[in-house]
Amino acid sequence: MCGIIGYIGNKSACDVVLNGLRALEYRGYDSVGIAYMDNHGASKVVKQAGRVEGIYPLINKANLQSHVAIGHTRWATHGSPNIINAHPHINGDGSILVVHNGIIENYLEIKQELTKNGYTFISQTDTEVIPHLIDYYSKHLGTFEDALTAALNDLKGAYAVAVITTKEPDKIYAAKLSSPLVIGVGKHNEYFLASDPNAILEHTKKVVFLEDYDLAIISRDKLFLKDLHKNIPKHPKAELLDYDRDKVVLGDFPNFTLKEIFEAPVAIKAATLGRIQADKGIVKLGGLEIVATQLKLIDRIVIVACGTSYYAGLVGEYLIEEFASIPVEVQLASEFKYRKEPFSRSSVLLTISQSGETADTIAALNKVKDYGCLRLGIVNATGSSVARLTDAGVYCHAGPEQAVASTKAFISQVTVLILIALYLSDGTNSYRKLLKELELLPGKAQKVLDQADKIKSIALKYKNYKDFMYVGRKYCYPCALEGALKLKEISYIHAEGYAAGEMKHGPLALIDKDFPTLALATDSPELDKTISNLEEIKARGGPLVIIASEGNKKITKLADDLIYLPETMEQTQPILSAIVLQLFAYFIAEAKQVDIDRPRNLAKSVTVE
Repeated sequence: MCGIIGYIGNKSACDVVLNGLRALEYRGYDSVGIAYMDNHGASKVVKQAGRVEGIYPLINKANLQSHVAIGHTRWATHGSPNIINAHPHINGDGSILVVHNGIIENYLEIKQELTKNGYTFISQTDTEVIPHLIDYYSKHLGTFEDALTAALNDLKGAYAVAVITTKEPDKIYAAKLSSPLVIGVGKHNEYFLASDPNAILEHTKKVVFLEDYDLAIISRDKLFLKDLHKNIPKHPKAELLDYDRDKVVLGDFPNFTLKEIFEAPVAIKAATLGRIQADKGIVKLGGLEIVATQLKLIDRIVIVACGTSYYAGLVGEYLIEEFASIPVEVQLASEFKYRKEPFSRSSVLLTISQSGETADTIAALNKVKDYGCLRLGIVNATGSSVARLTDAGVYCHAGPEQAVASTKAFISQVTVLILIALYLSDGTNSYRKLLKELELLPGKAQKVLDQADKIKSIALKYKNYKDFMYVGRKYCYPCALEGALKLKEISYIHAEGYAAGEMKHGPLALIDKDFPTLALATDSPELDKTISNLEEIKARGGPLVIIASEGNKKITKLADDLIYLPETMEQTQPILSAIVLQLFAYFIAEAKQVDIDRPRNLAKSVTVE
């Protein structure tokens, strides 16, 4: 989503910030801007609708030696994606410059009060109230720090803000509430500021994660940190990020989406590495060992997630109930916050997030903070907010995921959920068999990828359809939902995912020759029932693309197009099926010549509720 980058030091601040903004492009955005102090201490703002590269020629080369700058990529919430609404936003005389992530929920009330006091607004954004509010308090309070503190105390909602001012041109002010912000510690009297560590990793891996209500005052040689809630100074603790920038390289792939789909075998292997010993029937999850005693006492698990992670959670529901016999329910994080429901100390909240910065998921964790229950996380991004808010959890180790539409993260999340289900179980007849299958799965995933050309030829037949239905049963049902989401996300084709048994309760009305269905009909005890549902679709003239298990011949008479999966267990079918669904959506999107890595209107890390 929106991205923040800042720099103060001896380098060209504009260069550092612009390169950082490029590193944040994968998050999705529609406009970009930068503010900096020129060589005379005057403020400069350059911004535009569109991509980061459009900013470069707009900056006066004489000002490239500026040593203080902040920048922003905006994903529109309040107001259209245009140059007026782009960040940074300023006060009336341009002495206070602000970039902001999040949403100020009470901005209309603040705007009305400021307007009464003579302030003029030019944008439709909630952010513009911040520089004007700081300006207002500057006229009534002694220092800029006091004015900024008073302004922050008035704001309701979520924010990560970076502020520079001509009154103190050698400082950057930063603050955080429910929106991520990290400070990078440089080598030679320099500091970096970012909403995502990706933006500063080429410079440093030594970072300080800001916590809610933190105010940071950053100069070249000093970082001062203060807790606004308690009004006391804090001692910043720097951490070293475990992150390999070499993995964020396209190589021979045309985009990150395809690269990350083809990383599925590695993602499976990374999620299981050092965690399973199939011959001994051992699952070892170090991240859960510190709460092992508490896990023996749980009687309910609530999985909370958004989007693709939510669908992974639905697969996890089947897995945990089947292997651990613990009741599980899966809820959308965006809805969980508002529910009034019993939640005992023996319940567990299990959150799933690729980025670990999903605002709705963080809100869910904060909701149960005082419930006395165990809070667990499945996260890909180390050091993220979810990783730090939870009591324990399991990292996916899938490596950086740059494309907005999640692919390998889904694969690794489901793999981790299999491990958790087995870890929580007392052992079953299929326990060791499933562990052995996990060891074989990377090779089987590669066999699916080897069919890419075949999947592409099938996908091209369907690129001009306007609607698509995805259906499946049991483990395949969440896959149907995820497959439909992928097609929507990157090709802009309307698609719906449905439980195959529900087709007769309404959706069959949609089916005709212009409404194809992609059916997951892999081997399972429910296969005959799924085939009956496909017969219903076929009888109404609906084209059928079917994913089936290798060796299933009887399904050929139903399929207009057929894709086989290597034989695998029912519990691991979602992982192999997901690769097919991702490739199918990818090749349609490629044929439609859209921006696959950065689909319109979407963002990678959704940091607003």
